[in-house]
Amino acid sequence: MTHDDAGKKNPPAGFLFRTSRPNSKLDSKDRAALVRKGNEFFNNGNLAAARRVYITTGYGDGLIRMGDHYYKQKEFLEAFHMYWLGKEKQKCDNLIERMVVVIREWLNEGVAKEPGKQEEND
Repeated sequence: MTHDDAGKKNPPAGFLFRTSRPNSKLDSKDRAALVRKGNEFFNNGNLAAARRVYITTGYGDGLIRMGDHYYKQKEFLEAFHMYWLGKEKQKCDNLIERMVVVIREWLNEGVAKEPGKQEEND
């Protein structure tokens, strides 16, 4: 991927980091019922509805499953978002390391393409 192509693959929402907090007004009975419904949505393939329920309830296991789904689909920013909300530190750290590698490659491409610049190894 060239430096110019990098922006073409941005997610529709851009690179803004979105945070969501679970609804603290839910009592434990309502939260449990919603989590069960979210799991039903997830198992039936209605991932958008499951995602909304998991975010609303702050259900960590469901958020991590959503992150795993997005990761398999190579939607790494969405995967990161779900892992972050699900407080899955190890998976967040792994994705951060991968993002750092990509950004370094982008930066190195820009340096290598600038006319008149010499490589540091020269």
